[in-house]
Amino acid sequence: MKRFLNRKSSVLALLAMLLLSPMSLWAHHTESHFDDRSPHKVVYQLNKADPAYHDHILFSVGTVLRKYGDDVEIVVEVFAEGIHLLAKNPKRPVPEKVQQKVRSLADYGVAFHACENTMKSLQWEQKDMLDFAKVVPSGADDLMLLQERGFSYISW
Repeated sequence: MKRFLNRKSSVLALLAMLLLSPMSLWAHHTESHFDDRSPHKVVYQLNKADPAYHDHILFSVGTVLRKYGDDVEIVVEVFAEGIHLLAKNPKRPVPEKVQQKVRSLADYGVAFHACENTMKSLQWEQKDMLDFAKVVPSGADDLMLLQERGFSYISW
């Protein structure tokens, strides 16, 4: 029992340190250029390399953005085969039309998060990604943290 309490105390102390630290993992994963008081928050999962799939998601993102304007915070979580969408030199084809939509949405404030785990599997670094891509350590973890902050999760 004593061993369990010591382990539990250590875990609690570590969690407290992370949560109270100004450079906490929470801040690192969730910082955004949006106002946290946005009445609407949505995160889209984009994890495939199919241009038709990209079109569907980007069209939906644009529709939500047009409807809510400055009253919505939108994040597109990009990982697995979808990561090529945010690469300067993708290893899978990304049509120019799709690349233009992504740049345009980023210009309108949509955040694009790139999974560092996926990037590492391709031996990519931040410099290999489009300038507006925000690299997060893990796409799945970032999805969870965003949902904990009240983001609605959209996946297809």
